[in-house]
Amino acid sequence: MRKKTNKRQIAYDVIRSRIVDGVYVPGQRIIIDQIAKEVGSSHIPVREAIHQLESEQFIEYKPNVGAIIRGINDDLYKETLHVLALLEGYATALSCNYMTHDGIEKLKEYNQEMKESLTSFDLEKIGQLNRQFHNYIYSFCPNKLLLSNIQQLLERLDTVRKSEFTFYPKRTPKSIQEHDQLIELLSEGKDLQKIEATARQHKLNTLQAFIDQE
Repeated sequence: MRKKTNKRQIAYDVIRSRIVDGVYVPGQRIIIDQIAKEVGSSHIPVREAIHQLESEQFIEYKPNVGAIIRGINDDLYKETLHVLALLEGYATALSCNYMTHDGIEKLKEYNQEMKESLTSFDLEKIGQLNRQFHNYIYSFCPNKLLLSNIQQLLERLDTVRKSEFTFYPKRTPKSIQEHDQLIELLSEGKDLQKIEATARQHKLNTLQAFIDQE
């Protein structure tokens, strides 16, 4: 049983990493024979891995086709951002009690780099710094299951390469200002409900930017 579980995990890791890294693209069919040969297993562990990825909405089954990589349509994209707003808001609030003075200074550095990148309109770098900014906040969050769920949702968005700063450049200056507000609230560390609400609204503003440009 343990060996079977290991093979399933290996197959899961192989398929998932290729989805996240963009090796497998939306609509591409998963060839079970090929994966089984690669991981040195029978079809059963591969099918179990695919079922798990299906439950995580990375894969879907289509009649007469089989398992294919699932794309993210507009509705699913909006739903994912909405859920992320809830989870990220809570994670930011939980991080507050564990945030250090050095942590606050690091967040200021990230946001300053974003401001400097904005002058050259380097949206790709701004997107990377934005992810680093929020991930750094979450590094202080004690709830690892919560962080795992956030990461899964972010990786699902990454499979279609929908960078919020690439698609909504007009929002970038406002987003950086909202970071300043979050830094101030985290440094004060007094009102966790306000921190959660502010972080949640920060993500919802990205959702609204997407809706406005439809």
